[in-house]
Amino acid sequence: MKRTLVCLALSVAVAPAFAAGCGKPRNAFDQVYCAGNLFSQTDKDLNTTYSSLRQKLNASQKDALKQGQLAWIGKRDAECSEEKRNGYYVNLDCAIELTQSRLAFLKERERECNSTGCVTEELAK
Repeated sequence: MKRTLVCLALSVAVAPAFAAGCGKPRNAFDQVYCAGNLFSQTDKDLNTTYSSLRQKLNASQKDALKQGQLAWIGKRDAECSEEKRNGYYVNLDCAIELTQSRLAFLKERERECNSTGCVTEELAK
C-alpha cells in the first residue's frame, strides 16, 4: 500500500519522478496502477492542449480538428482495446504511446497556428 501511495504522489508531482517511482513494479497490479496513472496524466495533457488549440481556430477549423480527433479516438480504440464477452481489455502501453503521439501532433498544430497560421488540412488529420 505504501508503494502505491508513493507512485500516486510522484505521478502528480513530476512525470520523470513518476517514471522512476514506478520503474520497477512488483507485480501486475502495480504495473497496471502506474500505467493507468501515466495514461490519465497524458490524457489530461492531451485534453488541455486540444482545448487551447480550439481557442485559436475559426468555426470550420474547429470542425476539422474535431473530425480529426474523432478519427484518432477511433484508431486508438481499435488498436489498443477490445471488447470480449466478459469485459473490456485495454493495452495501456499502446494507449499511452498513441496518446503521447497525438499530444505531440496537437502541440505542433498549436505552434503552427502561433507562427505561420493554422492550416485546416493539417487540423483534420
